Amino acid sequence: MRVQTSQKALPQTGLGVYRRLTRYKILLIASLIILCAVSLFFDIVTGPAMLSVQDVAYALFFPARVSGATLVIVRSMRLPIAFMAIAVGGSLGLAGAVMQTILGNPLASPYTLGVGAGASFGASLAIITGFSIFPALGEYIVSINAFFFSMLVCLAIYALGRMRGMSSDTMVLAGIALLFIFQALQALLQYGASEGQIQTVVFWSFGSLQKANWIKLAIVAIVLAVCLPLIMSRSWAYTAILLGDEKAQSLGIHTDRLKLFSFVLISLLAAVSVCFVGTIGFIGLAGPHIARMLVGEEQRFYIPVSTIGGALLLSAASVISKCIMPGIVFPIGIITSIIGVPFFFLLVIKKRR
Repeated sequence: MRVQTSQKALPQTGLGVYRRLTRYKILLIASLIILCAVSLFFDIVTGPAMLSVQDVAYALFFPARVSGATLVIVRSMRLPIAFMAIAVGGSLGLAGAVMQTILGNPLASPYTLGVGAGASFGASLAIITGFSIFPALGEYIVSINAFFFSMLVCLAIYALGRMRGMSSDTMVLAGIALLFIFQALQALLQYGASEGQIQTVVFWSFGSLQKANWIKLAIVAIVLAVCLPLIMSRSWAYTAILLGDEKAQSLGIHTDRLKLFSFVLISLLAAVSVCFVGTIGFIGLAGPHIARMLVGEEQRFYIPVSTIGGALLLSAASVISKCIMPGIVFPIGIITSIIGVPFFFLLVIKKRR
């Protein structure tokens, strides 16, 4: 009887542990969402114009009680910037998580594999030469060029990997090669540019949320809202692919189709993000690694935590960029790089060990 009781208790104990871990992960996601909301609030409150918390609250909920200038600052400037930080951070975190999963490489991200370099080259092409893929779009030619070349990088990585039999190492090397190619092409453009054009290109490549508006925010948010459920619906397939392509195929997963599907969505997420705010590094690298430390690699939790983690990181970086020096907003790409470079070195050292 004792033996039978202990044997029955084992699966119950295992099930109990699993349920506790699941509750922990759900509570963690809820906590991260709350932290995002707190960071969002501080992002709205802080800025060059010294507004009190009361003024911001009135502008949000009781607009008749504040001046027109305060209303414009809060609703037309700070709100789009704050929400854009959440949307772009979430998009880059999600893109980085999927990229690391399908490539099996913890150092893979849209930034390290050349997506940012492609966007910078596209923007430089529009700023310096005036060339645009769709010239009829007027003021958006820089963003359109950046979007096109970002997409081009992602799809080129997939195509080159496909030619070599979908080797993950080949795809990573292809991304690094494209990174250097587009950096060289951008340097070539800048060599013959005027001082004003170089200044504009450099500022764009720093990455900044200051040109965010409601239209740009809506585009980024819609892409994220479409891509996240599509990726989550295949979370079991992503979990299986961690075991290797052969084992995933034995479970009935078409790995080639999954990788193509993933690269299309990664391309959209990364390209839409960087085309509006410029090059922002390390969010797509750091967000997934933090998620991995918190919830492991079970994709149904890893994917949303990576998304929320990326949003929280970029939102916090946005707050920091406005608090370093009163009255000055630093480009957010500088802040993420300062935070991300030490993090990147830690990952490299950890991998070597």
